[in-house]
Amino acid sequence: MTHEDTIVALATPAGAGAIAVIRLSGPEAIHIGSVMFESVSGKVLQDQATHTVHLGHIKDDGRIVDEVLATIFKDPHSYTGENVVEFSCHGSNYIQQEIIQLALRKGCRMAQAGEFTLRAFLHGKMDLSQAEAVADLIASDSAASHQLAIQQMRGGFSSEIKRLREELLNFASLIELELDFAEEDVEFANRDEFQKLITRIRNVLKRLIDSFATGNVLKNGIPVAIVGEPNVGKSTLLNALLNEERAIVSDIAGTTRDTIEDEITIGGIGFRFIDTAGIRDTSDVIEGLGIQKTYEKMEQAQVVVFLLEASKFISQEEALKLEIAKIHNRYPQKAILIIANKVDQVSEEERKKIEKELKVVSSDSEKSHALVLSAKTGENVDLLKTTLLDFVNTGALRNNETIVTNSRHYDALLKALQEIDKVQQGIDNNLSGDLLAIDIRQALYYFGEITGEISNDELLGNIFANFCIGK
Repeated sequence: MTHEDTIVALATPAGAGAIAVIRLSGPEAIHIGSVMFESVSGKVLQDQATHTVHLGHIKDDGRIVDEVLATIFKDPHSYTGENVVEFSCHGSNYIQQEIIQLALRKGCRMAQAGEFTLRAFLHGKMDLSQAEAVADLIASDSAASHQLAIQQMRGGFSSEIKRLREELLNFASLIELELDFAEEDVEFANRDEFQKLITRIRNVLKRLIDSFATGNVLKNGIPVAIVGEPNVGKSTLLNALLNEERAIVSDIAGTTRDTIEDEITIGGIGFRFIDTAGIRDTSDVIEGLGIQKTYEKMEQAQVVVFLLEASKFISQEEALKLEIAKIHNRYPQKAILIIANKVDQVSEEERKKIEKELKVVSSDSEKSHALVLSAKTGENVDLLKTTLLDFVNTGALRNNETIVTNSRHYDALLKALQEIDKVQQGIDNNLSGDLLAIDIRQALYYFGEITGEISNDELLGNIFANFCIGK
């Protein structure tokens, strides 16, 4: 791949549609576009001003391929920082391919995955973390993941990292300068100010690292495992939450033998619900494998919904309480929601007793809540959705705080914190400036990896390989 080529690709989704956009970018983009395009008013495309739109036809040796709108952007005022032409054509697959093939014959080459955004990064239109946010924005499927991607794309995360890096770089320069005057015992970097900076950097790094737990689930959806004994209504509850017949419902115990997953958005947050096999002692090998998967999904879930049958809670109260206690002990850090289902099958007096006892059971843990509902009639299903939202820490999102969502950034932050901790140890042990400088330079390296001030072809290749063609 050479970044001096002029590239072409379909910028809209593949397939037939009302319109499609074909994008050319590179030194010869406007020239090649002019050769392909004939304006209805007789204008020459390459003579027109940047950010203008023109009606005309794509022609191939005098044959009209399509009537299109041509939009031109002259460098550096474009998405990629290069000359760009975008043809808005009719969305026929045939027309799309005809225009792309014509562009290739006129001197373009096909763009690789993410190459337009890669060029934007290489031309300084955005840093690396902002470029990665473009892919997140395209993939966002909830209000929360969209907000996180927009915040990162606008530079919220990278600007915070850049500020820390610049301040650390200034002190590193002063410490390096001291090494040139080692024989004269001169101190250019004020150690008290340096200590304050290191303390502040450590606090910021810890906050960003801690935010990854929230950011990761907001970006990818919060996994919720629905567990319980066979026939307590787990599949019925999944269907009620999704408002469709997603799982098979039967009076026969053990119907669900594998996990069934689906996603919905509640209050702008994505939730991934997992209907699991009923937990019980069984000699059935297949059902046993399903139960094993249930425990695996409970491990992976952020929230565990433990479903029990209201009428059984009255007759088997102590046994069910013991089962709830086992879940609390096994997953002390997980949010657990205890639900008594099928309350439409008990009397009002029995219902009040169940609600009272569930409050007592759930009070044993700060991360535990309890409620009663009927998945069959839909009673309190909306209350369940509201309760699930309470488990999600959206305070940072509401306050527009920087939240880390990218595992590559998370890894770099962890490594940067390790180096800053080494600097702190060096300060505590009164190490010389040359030894402090080694760890400072390494911390600066990891900061630079996040924003792209330090990058290599392999890193860029891995990042942009995940993009779609045309972006």
